[in-house]
Amino acid sequence: MIHQLNRQQIIPAPVDKVWGFFSDPGNLNDITPPDLQFEILFGGDQPMYQGQLMAYKIQLFPLIKTHWLTEITQVEKPFYFADQQHQGPYSFWNHEHFFSAVDDGVEMRDQVTYQLPFGPLGDLVHRLWVGPRLERIFSYRAQQVKEIFNPGHG
Repeated sequence: MIHQLNRQQIIPAPVDKVWGFFSDPGNLNDITPPDLQFEILFGGDQPMYQGQLMAYKIQLFPLIKTHWLTEITQVEKPFYFADQQHQGPYSFWNHEHFFSAVDDGVEMRDQVTYQLPFGPLGDLVHRLWVGPRLERIFSYRAQQVKEIFNPGHG
């Protein structure tokens, strides 16, 4: 079964500043929950570009880490980019990032389309663990983004 996660957030900053933050792979660690033990292995040492490959290591379960290889498949600076998993824990993963200028700053929207392996068993694991965990990861991310772009933040 294909699943989708949709999130949106208003960021009180100009679109160029928001784009600058999200197009720098080095900032991923700042918006990823610490318990994932997120680590960029290669490809994150320069600003994002179409065709860029990045490899990560994340912790799925206690004591179980996995490698994840993604490609930046589309870039429309400063309004849109998409990344797609080539290797990793999902049988399919496509994450689209949209940035639109609004009166209060930038509306950022995420649309993640994904599928787990193992058919019905994967769907059960999604309902019990993966779906809620992705919601928690994106909630953490939203809170971190709010703190980073708070007008009073240094």
